[in-house]
Amino acid sequence: MKVCMIFEGSYPYIHGGVSSWAHNLIRDLPDVEFVLWCIGAKEADRGRFSYELPQNVSAVHEVFLDTALRLTYSKRYRSGAFTKEQRDALSNLFVAKKVDWDVLFALFQEKKINPADLMVSDIFTGLLMHDCETYYPNVCFADYFYTVRSIVLPILFLIGQEVPDADLYHSVSTGYAGALGSLAAWKTGKPFLLTEHGIYTREREEELLRADWLVPRFRTLWIDFFYTLSDCAYSHAKKITALFQGASHIQHEIGAEKEKQLVIPNGIHEERFDPIPEKEEDENEIAIGAVVRIARIKDLKTMIYAFMEAQQMLEVAKLYILGDTDDAEYREECVRVVEQAGFADQIIFTGMVDVSKYLERFDFTLLTSISEGQPLSILESLAAGRPCIATDVGCCRELLLADDGHGTAGMIVPPMNAALLAKAIVLLGGDPYLRTQMGRSGKARVREFYTNHRMVSSYRRMYEEAWQESGLS
Repeated sequence: MKVCMIFEGSYPYIHGGVSSWAHNLIRDLPDVEFVLWCIGAKEADRGRFSYELPQNVSAVHEVFLDTALRLTYSKRYRSGAFTKEQRDALSNLFVAKKVDWDVLFALFQEKKINPADLMVSDIFTGLLMHDCETYYPNVCFADYFYTVRSIVLPILFLIGQEVPDADLYHSVSTGYAGALGSLAAWKTGKPFLLTEHGIYTREREEELLRADWLVPRFRTLWIDFFYTLSDCAYSHAKKITALFQGASHIQHEIGAEKEKQLVIPNGIHEERFDPIPEKEEDENEIAIGAVVRIARIKDLKTMIYAFMEAQQMLEVAKLYILGDTDDAEYREECVRVVEQAGFADQIIFTGMVDVSKYLERFDFTLLTSISEGQPLSILESLAAGRPCIATDVGCCRELLLADDGHGTAGMIVPPMNAALLAKAIVLLGGDPYLRTQMGRSGKARVREFYTNHRMVSSYRRMYEEAWQESGLS
């Protein structure tokens, strides 16, 4: 069986939860051949992998979005070159309405339309003028033109790519990766499986609501565009998996059909953390850890401000921030806050390290994300017997406070609330007995529900069932 896994901005270029999950899943299915189809931002990243690929990865197909900016046009299309069905599909894409993706797939796969040629054509200008007059009558046409061009050029470039050969296609998000999975299903007739670790559309919506680079009038257009990509993936996928029931409900609200949906929780190699002993009280240090890639969506600044406030009560506390840098500019901002406040000795950025070794040292961990799925960092913390304070996003509440007979394994606070987070840090930091009890509860929960064996078996079963139902076996 050959599975093509499709990634956007993650594996194998950067470390993080999705990348770690993908690497482990591929490695733990050694009898399955994997082909990687990877979408990156910049051509300069070609071949610059952060992982040594497992031996069962037979090929890597890379495509970079900035390549679309260097496309040159060779001819101009007239309106007569497109059918009404094709014009309607393009027009609906431009205004982010219900899109007939199969028509667009055929247009860019069979007619081999060059997106650069389309952008200088009469059909593109004519459709945009009509849509601008209809939906944005009080907006400068030039602003609308360049906004739509920025939105649609990458996706039109992507759906013109050659599809790698495989028996199954498995995307780990909607968005651009989900569109490529849909394209593969349309072109090959092979099954397309979709896994969402977070709800991609909601994450993009949160980013766009805060973005200061776009014209405010077009904020909704950008957001609606990503919803059209989700619709594309949900409609073409044979199975749609989520990490927990709450995420599955959101997928259904957005458009996923219930009969396609599955819940497959994350799992970890809990045996890696079994040797870690319970943490004994240390009068000289309360060690707090944050295992997190450095990115704005992780909201490290709230964590830092909260720790600085809590440290006034917990004078021996130290915060260790472990993880790769996803956003160098944001890392510099965080480091500057720490240094200007005089906390460089109490807040340490370690970079990439052996997490299990640091977990031996930690008393508890923190996660302050604005958006999450089912964080592997929490599962690893619990497997090591270390409670966690996390924001009330994604599956964090379920992991820490589930009513499953195992008890409370941490604390939940609202996102972006430094004051309440500081109070939680003081409470947990000042009560070693509570930390021990929570740590035991978390370890028991991981052993029952979140093992790697359980997760890998679920994905193997999904692959085999899709393969057999398609008549490929």
